[in-house]
Amino acid sequence: QGKSLGVFICWFLGNGCLFGYNSMLTIEDYLVHLFPNYRPVRVITLTYQPLVLVIAAVFAYHEAKVNTRVRNLVGYSLFFLGSLALIILDLATSGRGGIATFIGVCTVVAVFGVPEGHVEGAMTGDLSLMCPEFIQSFSAGMAASGAITSALRLVTKAAFEKSRDGLRRGAMLFFAASCFFELLCVVLYAHVFPKLPIVKFYRAEAASEGSLTVVADLAAAGLQGQPKLSAEDDPAIPERLSNKQLLMQNMDYALDMFLIYLLTLSIFPGFLAEDLGSHSLGSWYALVLIATYNGSDLVGRYVPLVEIIKVTSRRGLLAAVLARYLLLPAFYCAARYGGEAWMILLVSVLGLSNGCLTVCVLTEAPKPYKGPEQNALGNLLVFCLLAGICLGAVLDWLWLIGKGW
Repeated sequence: QGKSLGVFICWFLGNGCLFGYNSMLTIEDYLVHLFPNYRPVRVITLTYQPLVLVIAAVFAYHEAKVNTRVRNLVGYSLFFLGSLALIILDLATSGRGGIATFIGVCTVVAVFGVPEGHVEGAMTGDLSLMCPEFIQSFSAGMAASGAITSALRLVTKAAFEKSRDGLRRGAMLFFAASCFFELLCVVLYAHVFPKLPIVKFYRAEAASEGSLTVVADLAAAGLQGQPKLSAEDDPAIPERLSNKQLLMQNMDYALDMFLIYLLTLSIFPGFLAEDLGSHSLGSWYALVLIATYNGSDLVGRYVPLVEIIKVTSRRGLLAAVLARYLLLPAFYCAARYGGEAWMILLVSVLGLSNGCLTVCVLTEAPKPYKGPEQNALGNLLVFCLLAGICLGAVLDWLWLIGKGW
């Protein structure tokens, strides 16, 4: 009971997890206009991701002792405050560029990294305790945030392109929408999601298996979860696997997540947002490529719902992840010799494979385990994902330096 509503709320919470960051990426034309000499898209990615990785690493190490409810509520609240800070910063500077404003934007972007480090691992670990449809929907929501912001950006660019301060008006609309989304996420997670019968059932089951992270959520739903005694107190209860043991048993899944996002962030968003030469689409070209990636990534996260297509074999997943690396020479050739159609096709394949493989890994990996281990494995996989993102962003910068800035 409540499964359909739970799927929708998970989608919305996933949307809120990346809406603010995707808004920053999608208004790249406004940022380039304000800061033409600072490579804003690449700097924002490199400012944001390392902090996310550090926060996620700390929580992955201590996840068994962390109150998941407080962690998520703090995260979504900081998302709201970060989006509000961007509006205040733009109003205070009257939309002017300059190094001081750029440092302010980078500071706020770094602040965005703190809540994502809280939320992404916590939600993935929490939903790993429940039915696969929840984590699939959360993952799809994260992709949907990119698709929605891209669609809105195309609309606002068309609406405001010829008006004075059109870019700025579109950007302000994004930040206002981000504030609304994040505030709604706080309300949904705090007051609606924990009271759904299906959520209470899975969390009570996890508490009975020894999970401490769900106790606060059960209390918020009016239930008192009493976790079983630990293996130290009762030798009859099997001891929970350590993080190291879980990682060793799932090294292929961890490698999958790392390699998926290493490739993706080596190309998106920096390579797609800059240095693609002159095209008939003009200033629309980068926006169209980013929108294409976000849309195909969203579609890819629904592909595993079709069982006949879903990749469940561990060897099959690893082979598919490695096969994606053929896209690197393909992108190089398309950027140098191909036209717009080839680039759009390759971006579609990049996004589709990214979304599909991510959901396959996140839904298959936790299945053999029970509550506490599922939560821990979800956090570890998110950490590997973020590590791939960070290294991918660094490689993108190295490529830029190698070609002479």
